[in-house]
Amino acid sequence: MTILDPTANLRLLAWLSPAFPTGAFAYSHGVEWAVETREIRDADTLFAWVNAILSHGSGRSDAILLRHAHAAQGDIETLTALAELALATSPSRERRAEAVHQGNAFARAAQAWNNTLLPKLAAAAGDLPYVIAVGALAGVSKIDPDLVTAGVLQGFAANLISAAVRLVPLGQTTGLAVLAKLEPIILAVTTETRCSTLDDLGGCCFRSDIASMRHETQYTRLFRS
Repeated sequence: MTILDPTANLRLLAWLSPAFPTGAFAYSHGVEWAVETREIRDADTLFAWVNAILSHGSGRSDAILLRHAHAAQGDIETLTALAELALATSPSRERRAEAVHQGNAFARAAQAWNNTLLPKLAAAAGDLPYVIAVGALAGVSKIDPDLVTAGVLQGFAANLISAAVRLVPLGQTTGLAVLAKLEPIILAVTTETRCSTLDDLGGCCFRSDIASMRHETQYTRLFRS
């Protein structure tokens, strides 16, 4: 990975920070249901769950969509089509809401950097999936696409782990150990998706998709997905 513009990469650190107001902490991506059914109950089962999502599920698909949004270089028509495609890949109502609420929040918060792209894209597309918003802004900001992809995957994995740490519960040290163990997976997905086309979208993490559907009617819930 090559850092081409220190200022642009400082922006990426800000945009992917847990403190950036996207509301990601409110979503578990189905982890809450998986904990209730004991499919996630310790470090090993948490690692297996997140690894599968990154390698074969929504993590991989989101990386592909993000890369294409980055490559669009601000073309509103292309980005609008990508936003529609991203929403069409959502397997449940909660997954769609998770993507859209975070994407719209990201677009609003990113206006602090005086960007004009995301307001135009929001006006054209309506709802903005998170990975499309981040990929589009990173693309016009000339941030290395590998760096953006790895950063978004890392943030996504960290958020799922954070949910599990609170729900199982697991200790913070255990959660960090799982995140460290996922590093080669994140880098492998980053490399694999470098030349992926939109025809490569898709996944086989059916339990994760079912978790997002079952969570809608779960009796007690701390998270929105």
